Amino acid sequence: MDVIAFFKPYNVLCKFTDPDGRPTLAQYITLSGVYPAGRLDMDSEGLLLLTDDGGLASRITSPRHELTKTYLVQVERLPGPEALDALRTGVTIQDYVTRPAQARLLTEEPALPERPVPIRFRRNVPTAWIEITLREGRNRQVRRMTAAVGHPALRLVRVAIGPVRLGDLQPGEWRRLTPEEVRGLRGR
Repeated sequence: MDVIAFFKPYNVLCKFTDPDGRPTLAQYITLSGVYPAGRLDMDSEGLLLLTDDGGLASRITSPRHELTKTYLVQVERLPGPEALDALRTGVTIQDYVTRPAQARLLTEEPALPERPVPIRFRRNVPTAWIEITLREGRNRQVRRMTAAVGHPALRLVRVAIGPVRLGDLQPGEWRRLTPEEVRGLRGR
C-alpha cells in the first residue's frame, strides 16, 4: 500500500490528465496506481494525500469520519472577533450551514514558500492570516466561509489532514507517510 503526502503547487490540477494541457499531478508524481484522496482547487496550495487504498481514500474524504483539515488563509482586511466567532459557530453558505470550525487570527505571517503568481495587492486594503480547522470539506468551503464573513481569501494553503502535516515539503515535493501517520488516518 502506498500513501503519500504531496505539496500541491498553485495552479496545478488535482488529477493526472487534462485535455486542455494544464499542469497536473503527473508532472510531479511518478508512482503508478495512487490517486488523490480529496482535492484542492487549482488556485489553492498545500497538502494533498494520494493513495492506492480506496478504503483509506474514502475515510480521508468522507465528512462522517470528521478527519480534521487545517488551512492557512490570507484574507482581505483584519477580521474582528465577530467574524472569527461566526467561523467558529458555523456560516451559512449556499444552502447549508457549515459545521463549527476552529479559527484563530495569526499574529505573524506564516513561513510559506513564495507563490509563483503574486497575491493581489491593494495599498489601502491590509491583509491578515487565519488558521481554520474543519471537520468537513465541501467544494471551495474555506473560501466561501471567509467571504461570507466579509474577508475574501487571497491565498489558501492546506497544512494538515488529521495527523499528517505538510512539514518541510516544498511545492511539487512528495514523501511517503510513516506507518504512524497511516494508523492515525485510519483512526487507530
